[in-house]
Amino acid sequence: MTETTCDRLAWVEIPATDLNRAKAFYEAVLDTTLVEDNNGPQTMQIIPSANGSMCGHLYAGKPATAGDGITPHLSVAGELADAMGRVKAGGGEVISEKISVPSGTFFYAKDTEGNSLGIFKYNV
Repeated sequence: MTETTCDRLAWVEIPATDLNRAKAFYEAVLDTTLVEDNNGPQTMQIIPSANGSMCGHLYAGKPATAGDGITPHLSVAGELADAMGRVKAGGGEVISEKISVPSGTFFYAKDTEGNSLGIFKYNV
């Protein structure tokens, strides 16, 4: 196989029972502005990636129950301790301490909708 890809995760869809609350949470945690998109059958809040492309969106839907579903990891700039503070201030929950892996450090959290997520900081 000779074809290469940039990233294995091409896109993530994150369900939210309260789209405005979820939008405010992700904007605060990721320290960015989500982009509203009304071009499809329902309104979406697009999550911009660090390189200027888009990496996923929030949509009105039902999150998985606790312990079910997937855990997308979203990268942040700055210190993870600051991101932990933004998770808490935004109404989410920090689930773990920082965990180091060869490519960076992350922690587990839950968003305002109960979705599981990882907040990741790449080693530079």
